[in-house]
Amino acid sequence: MSVAIDHTGPWTVADVLALPEDRTTRYELLGESLVMSPAPGIRHQRASLRLAMILHAAVQAARAPVEVLEAVNVILPSGLVVPDLVVTDAGATAEDAVSVDADGVQLVVELVSPGNRTVDRKFKPMLYAEAAIPHFWRLEFEPAPMLVVYELEDGGYVERTTALAGATTHLEAPLPIAIDPAALSQQ
Repeated sequence: MSVAIDHTGPWTVADVLALPEDRTTRYELLGESLVMSPAPGIRHQRASLRLAMILHAAVQAARAPVEVLEAVNVILPSGLVVPDLVVTDAGATAEDAVSVDADGVQLVVELVSPGNRTVDRKFKPMLYAEAAIPHFWRLEFEPAPMLVVYELEDGGYVERTTALAGATTHLEAPLPIAIDPAALSQQ
């Protein structure tokens, strides 16, 4: 269901969280501006679920005190975003809230969508770095699936590795996993 929005003046996190749930649209607050994007497509959702399952298995194997969540509201110093995947400290999700504070987030993952390329590649990583989230991953689909892995260093993200389609890449942080990005979106 689409929602008609009648709002004047700058948006706040509270304003965005007060919007009715709408599974066809993602609402994010970048600065004082409301940004709406359509719900992701099938390939995107398939890859998100599979990557979440890989991360969840790694959490279980490591008995790490973290949780993997899909499309959860994350409150940043400069707004509210909805990353495709997050790994949060277990304590950050103890209450059944509608959002997680960035200080409890260990990893954010963005799956680059056709309509959000610039936001996913440039703008959101700056916001995540500003919020001091230690790890950022970006999954690209075109021209072939690849996972670009970044770590926070001196207030910005530094690329650590790129996992390419057709090869298994072993990652250690924030959780040990082995991944071939090609397997994430294949039918």
